Amino acid sequence: MANGDGFSAVERRVAGQTALGELSVAVGDLIREPRLAERSESPLAQGVRRLRRSTTAMLGAAIVLLLLLVAGFADFLAPQSPTDSDQTSTFQQPSRAHPLGTDQLGRDMLSRVIHGTRVALVVGVASVLLALFVGVPLGLIAGYYGAQVDTAVMRVMDLILSFPVYLLAIILMVIFTPTAGVLGTVKVVGAIAIVRIPIYARIVRGSVLSIKEKEYIEACRALGQRDPRILFSHILPNCLAPIIVTTTLGIATSIIVEASLSFLGLGTQPPTPSWGWDLKANVAFIQANPWLSLFPGLAIFFTVLGFNLFGDGLRDALDPRLK
Repeated sequence: MANGDGFSAVERRVAGQTALGELSVAVGDLIREPRLAERSESPLAQGVRRLRRSTTAMLGAAIVLLLLLVAGFADFLAPQSPTDSDQTSTFQQPSRAHPLGTDQLGRDMLSRVIHGTRVALVVGVASVLLALFVGVPLGLIAGYYGAQVDTAVMRVMDLILSFPVYLLAIILMVIFTPTAGVLGTVKVVGAIAIVRIPIYARIVRGSVLSIKEKEYIEACRALGQRDPRILFSHILPNCLAPIIVTTTLGIATSIIVEASLSFLGLGTQPPTPSWGWDLKANVAFIQANPWLSLFPGLAIFFTVLGFNLFGDGLRDALDPRLK
């Protein structure tokens, strides 16, 4: 039966369903277009885009960038030398002349905290890079060749991992004998790197075990490519995501280990400014002068927080399962 406008109820229903279907198709196209655009991007571009959308990752990146700037321009930012003492200005409270006060030797705490940033980042980054250069090749070799090579390498890594991190670092620093200056910093870097080598070796080995069975690796072998080229040109690039994330988070851990060693008197030695050493030297005055321990502790806190936030953001951005 037709209504007053000349259309029957069936015709109206059919027309409504047709319009609804066209609207659904249009909405589906709008949804699919960004997905198609995402698929056309390279994995690196997708990771960067997801990283930029992460508020926590951007906050961590901003903190890390600020730390790098402070460490790079420490000589210009510090109002005084971090090692110059003034016995007439000991235990001064934060003021315009000394924004973070002075310690028991009359040294400006702001200058020591600023220069301590350079020491912390140098030790953190250098120890992680050294662990990478040793641990990654060991993991590649162990995972790719397997059998006795894998057993030998992994048993050594298990031996190192059998020690608690801080205990092994303390033992190594006792063996190395802490010294002041650049040589002392090198010893700290070496001790922390040895502790972290098994972490990268095991991560890379696990990735290699799954990658080496892929069809394109078998094709490379069939084409007669040598093992070093297969390892570094085809397998290693597919292991970079977990390596990058572990490296970022490892820097924060290395900074904590360095501060802990310095607090125990086995890390960076005076007169080199170190957050951990400043905590050790000023903890006895924490009741009367709490700012002496507060500001080095806050510096460690924000540094570790920045690298952890940035590392978590990288993990989420580089995870291929997150689309």
